[in-house]
Amino acid sequence: MTENTEITGPIVLILGSGPAAVAVRGWDRSVFDQIVAINNAWRLRPDWDVSIHPEDFPPEHRPPALAPDQSRIVADDYVPIQNAYGGFIYAGGTMAFTAGYWALGALKPRVMAFFGCDMVYAATGRTHFYGTGTADPLRADITLQSLEAKAARLQLLAAEQGCACVNLSMQDSRLVFPRAGLDDLANAAPLRTDASAVGIAKAREAELDYVVPSGRYWQEADRFDATALADLDALWLAAHAATLRTAQAHETPSPTRRPGAVASGFRRGA
Repeated sequence: MTENTEITGPIVLILGSGPAAVAVRGWDRSVFDQIVAINNAWRLRPDWDVSIHPEDFPPEHRPPALAPDQSRIVADDYVPIQNAYGGFIYAGGTMAFTAGYWALGALKPRVMAFFGCDMVYAATGRTHFYGTGTADPLRADITLQSLEAKAARLQLLAAEQGCACVNLSMQDSRLVFPRAGLDDLANAAPLRTDASAVGIAKAREAELDYVVPSGRYWQEADRFDATALADLDALWLAAHAATLRTAQAHETPSPTRRPGAVASGFRRGA
């Protein structure tokens, strides 16, 4: 495979704690330039680069020590970057998206590959690789009415920056990114966005002006309209669909899509 050298920047793994994430233990580290481990995912292998977690993540669950080439990213680090991409209300207040936007702003990747971040939880048994945990994205939260819309927004804003978003999982997923294998990453290319449709969604965000500089949007929840945000989600999903239609009209075989998958790679029940 010929490596895509048109866009510079690292290949970044965004690693979550889904049950299938244990497979990462056997992966070739050289495929990735950076590994960003969300919450407990640092436990999966010792050679991660970044541990990222929210303010309320228990200290006993954090890495006990950092190697010289490792770093811990906390709210003081990711909130300003999240705000540069519109803030938590529009991005979605769960760590899979927070880690994605932080990596997009801080690492300037050409590929963000997500694994263990499918946000689909079994009704019984393991919900995370370490056992049963709290399904954070499923809590009642005005920013998480549509996980698919939030994923679509991240993919589209990343594409505008020249970054491809892919999903390394083959499990059922709430992410709308194309599926990929490790061998596909060097040649993954970002979507060519539908600028008009994306512009409509961005204009609606600006009109709503739901900005919370502190990042603690739950402290101002009364001023946000759930229906307005649901309508905004619909605009981002429409922008994503318009972008995919354009891509399909000019399609060549893609190494980042499984045979038989839709262009977005989003298949409920896959």
